[in-house]
Amino acid sequence: MPSVSERPVKRSIRRNELREIVPLADSTIYEMEQRGEFPRRFGLSPRCVVWDLAEVEACLESRRTRSIPRAKHPDVTQRKFRPVKGQGRAQALGMVGGGGSRVTGDLMRVKLR
Repeated sequence: MPSVSERPVKRSIRRNELREIVPLADSTIYEMEQRGEFPRRFGLSPRCVVWDLAEVEACLESRRTRSIPRAKHPDVTQRKFRPVKGQGRAQALGMVGGGGSRVTGDLMRVKLR
């Protein structure tokens, strides 16, 4: 068994230091951990979680070397609120001739009461 002086020093970092290294929101880091795209945290105590610094640095290095596909643009025609006025959509909703959105009219009546 190797002596204490021969073991490689592993450094763990807490959330504050991770935020300085990785400019992502906590929720994004958590989702990436769940998908296996980011190193998993581990608990030192019931209220203290840490990440292995070497794993985080290796993850960042691998992200630098490969390209990440861009996210698809959302389909705005699927929105329930603030619908996009298109040629066919405006006619289908009965908004031809200057009629406003029914949702907006209902909201205005509610606000005025």
